[in-house]
Amino acid sequence: MTTDAGHYDDQGEVPLGGYAALAGVFAAAVGTYALVARWRHVRLPRQLPPWDVALLGVATYKTSRLLTRDRITSFVRAPFARRGAQGEANEVVDEPRGTGLRRAVGDLLCCPFCTSAWAATALVCSYTASPRLTRVVCGGLGALTLSDWLQYAWTWTQQSAEE
Repeated sequence: MTTDAGHYDDQGEVPLGGYAALAGVFAAAVGTYALVARWRHVRLPRQLPPWDVALLGVATYKTSRLLTRDRITSFVRAPFARRGAQGEANEVVDEPRGTGLRRAVGDLLCCPFCTSAWAATALVCSYTASPRLTRVVCGGLGALTLSDWLQYAWTWTQQSAEE
C-alpha cells in the first residue's frame, strides 16, 4: 500500500533504490558469470542429482547463517548493521542501519533468507564450473550444519534431563 506522500511504506524507510542497485549487481554478476562460462566453454551438467540439490541446499543454509548470524563474521556486517540482540545458540541478531544503499546492504546481510539467494547462486555457479570441488566445500558446510544440529540436540537432552 502506498501513502499520500508517495512512499512505499508508511515510514518511508524502505530503500527501494538500494534494493534496485543490489538487484542490478546480482543480475550483472550472474550475467557476467554466464558469459565467462560460455567463453571458457564450461559444460553444464546434464542433470542435477537430488543428492547434489540437497547438499547445495544444506550448504546454502549454513552459508547464509554464517554470514548473517555468526559472531565471527560481524566484521562483514558492521559497516551496514549494529548489534541488535543475542540470538539462540550464540548467534547474534544484527539490525540494519543507515539509509539508501547502506541500508539495503544491511537488510541483505541481516537476513538469512535474503542472503541465501546470493549464497545459492554462488554455489550453483561454482558447481557448474567445478562440481567436485563444490561438493567438497558443500560437504564441509553440511558437516558443520549436522554438527550444529547435534549441538542443539545435546543441549535439548541436557535441559530435558535437568527438568
